[in-house]
Amino acid sequence: MTEQTLAAPIDDQPDRQRGFSRYQVLLVALLAFAQFTIILDFIIMSPLGAILMPSLDITAGQFGVAVSAYAFSAGLSGVLAAGFADRFDRKRLLLFFYVGFTLGTLLCAMAQTYHMLLLGRIVTGLFGGVIGSVVLAIVTDLFPLQMRGRVMGFVQTAFAASQVLGVPAGLYLANHWSWHVCFIAIVGLSIVTIAIIAFAMEPVDAHLKLKQDRNPFHHLIATVGEPRYTLAFAVTTLLATGGYMIMPYSSAFTVNNVGIDMAHLPIIYLVSGLFSIVTGPLVGRASDAFGKYPTFVFGCVMTIVMVLIYTHLGHVSLATAIIVNVLMFVGIFSRMIPSQALISAIPDPDQRGSFSAVSASLQQLSGGIGSMLAAAIISQQPDGSLLHFERIGYVVVATTLITLVAMYFVQKSVAERAGKSVV
Repeated sequence: MTEQTLAAPIDDQPDRQRGFSRYQVLLVALLAFAQFTIILDFIIMSPLGAILMPSLDITAGQFGVAVSAYAFSAGLSGVLAAGFADRFDRKRLLLFFYVGFTLGTLLCAMAQTYHMLLLGRIVTGLFGGVIGSVVLAIVTDLFPLQMRGRVMGFVQTAFAASQVLGVPAGLYLANHWSWHVCFIAIVGLSIVTIAIIAFAMEPVDAHLKLKQDRNPFHHLIATVGEPRYTLAFAVTTLLATGGYMIMPYSSAFTVNNVGIDMAHLPIIYLVSGLFSIVTGPLVGRASDAFGKYPTFVFGCVMTIVMVLIYTHLGHVSLATAIIVNVLMFVGIFSRMIPSQALISAIPDPDQRGSFSAVSASLQQLSGGIGSMLAAAIISQQPDGSLLHFERIGYVVVATTLITLVAMYFVQKSVAERAGKSVV
């Protein structure tokens, strides 16, 4: 693959390329595994809460601060990194932030006090929050638009894999040794990933041949102020807001409102994760074969239906709870994968890094705000059940409908630049 192909605009990408080369397969697997470690580090905090709070003698409020510290520091770092994101080889940028993420996770593993843990979460967020945007920029540089749905499908399976493999394994280590071992395991996996990236991944620097704004601040302002990017940023923000409102309270709702006991809760996550691992690549293939926007519409419709069903569930059987969760995750993945593939075609080659960094920052910040909004909407009764959980569902439905309309205009812009009717 030539340097011109690596950083070419979407209308210059070779339509004839359909299959993956051996190096591309390795690269996709490597990026997916890197995402796996990042996501695992983030979501492992939630199930570890019951162990961490008594171990460090902290309140639920303090634990909530430690969890949200990651999101807000990640949002801040995304803005700070955006001005520099297109001035370096993306491989070196990935290594820099991944090493910082690993050091932050090591701080968490060594933490003996709440303040040490809080510092570790902040450092981890500052570096880990940018990695997703670097991965997205690499995918956009190295893969033509007609292949990005499949690539995003494989990369996004990291979320499902972290549920299926990471969370149960982390809880096993925490229960049999200590919660410190969970973070030590992530550090070990990250060190291996860093070594493979350093020696097996080729430089991603074709964008450096393009004209660059030497002032990082001007580069950031130019990206944020580009009118063509505004709608894409808005869609990214709304998609993250809706998702983060349900996720933090799903386990409490499932146990206390749906009536599934704690012993069977891992089964729901296991089955949902396994289905997501299978459906992620299938959704990616569908978005490449039938179009990103049609697949996104399907995902939005399915998400609306299943979120309304899920947030109104009463006591149901384990099988019913599993089916509802599986179908809801199918809807979420069917939105997430084509939307990322479609939005990746928006930025110019010399602004892909900064665009992705700003998008990642908006995702983290809107996710933190969404969690806080959900906390203000719901309340917990003495028996542990959640009140007004269905109102969160209405908010998610509203944001989904807005993104459905907004994404039409995003895909229209991309299609016009690509010279096609649908992408």
